[in-house]
Amino acid sequence: MAKRWTNKLTRSDVTPEPIFMNRRKLLAGLGLGAGAAGLGGLTLGAMPGAALAQDDMALEPNAWDEITSYCNYYEFGTRKDDPAQNAHLLTTEPWSITIDGLVDKPGDYALGDILSQMTMEERIYRFRCVEAWSMVVPWNGFELADLLDMVGVKPEAQYVAFETVYRPEEMPGTRYPVLDWPYVEGLRLDEARNPLTLMATGLYGKPMPNQNGAPIRLVVPWKYGYKSIKSIVRITLTDKQPPTSWNKAGPSEYGFYSNVNPEVDHPRWSQASERKIGGGLFAKKVPTLMFNGYEEEVAALYDGMDLKANH
Repeated sequence: MAKRWTNKLTRSDVTPEPIFMNRRKLLAGLGLGAGAAGLGGLTLGAMPGAALAQDDMALEPNAWDEITSYCNYYEFGTRKDDPAQNAHLLTTEPWSITIDGLVDKPGDYALGDILSQMTMEERIYRFRCVEAWSMVVPWNGFELADLLDMVGVKPEAQYVAFETVYRPEEMPGTRYPVLDWPYVEGLRLDEARNPLTLMATGLYGKPMPNQNGAPIRLVVPWKYGYKSIKSIVRITLTDKQPPTSWNKAGPSEYGFYSNVNPEVDHPRWSQASERKIGGGLFAKKVPTLMFNGYEEEVAALYDGMDLKANH
């Protein structure tokens, strides 16, 4: 399925679609409020997840209307029903991405033109939120490395910066200073080029819903969910570490790297274990895996680094 990566997860590991879409209702039941950081880049910019067999499910699937009316995407408001009410305001066609900075072929690229040159794949990835919950999601998309190869990266580039669309007239949540808009994220260049790093355009074999980051978003499965920025309109290659939204909002809580690490706690809760979405409100927690289970693929990126100091 993948060109340069072998998937060890199967469809039996995937969090069923209704459970995935309804994860926010469960979080509300657990008492996690709108200020929780994991609502950032992923359902601000994103939310995917970890292994869960279908027979472990304890929650009944919700109706489609319930599923699509209960989620988070701060650009559309902070209440749980705001995105479903407002995300339709976002125009996703036509869509283009500005690629600039230290590249050989800078420019505004129509999404359709990009996709016509990419190899589309399904990737079944674990997802681990900084809030200590997890699931498994099948994404459809292409490797970010292929896009970088298409535009050409100059030798002096060291980082890749990303920016979410910012349209106050379509995104009522941006009228409030919840974060410093627009939402921004960044990766080191070698992280961006890792075969696991995906540009996703859909999930469950369907186009990406607006509230989940349509029409294109980042997925970095060994990092906490807020690193997987949504609705991308700009990618910039740079020689300097770029700012990131949650790091700007709380630098002591949300570092630039944000790698899943059970040995480095959030200042307000432990990261040693996680609750698998779909297991019910009282599901037993399971140990969190280093790098969310992708240690073999990514640990070498951080050889010699103090992973606590560089959280």
